[in-house]
Amino acid sequence: MLTYQTFFKAELKRLISEEIERLKENLVVSHNYEGFDFLTFKYQVGIIEGLRKALELCDEAERTADSA
Repeated sequence: MLTYQTFFKAELKRLISEEIERLKENLVVSHNYEGFDFLTFKYQVGIIEGLRKALELCDEAERTADSA
C-alpha cells in the first residue's frame, strides 16, 4: 500500500514528465508556424530545462530523506 507521500511524489514526477513531453512535441510541431521565432523557442526550452531540474531536485530530496 502506498503512503500519501509516496503517491504524491510519484504522481508529481509523472505529471512533470508528461508536461516535458507535451512541450517537446509542441516545439517540434510549432517550429513551422510563422509566429514561432527564436525567442519563443528559447523560452520553451528554458521551461523544459526548469522542469528537468525539478525532477533532479526531487530525486536529490528523496536520496537525502532516505539517508536520514
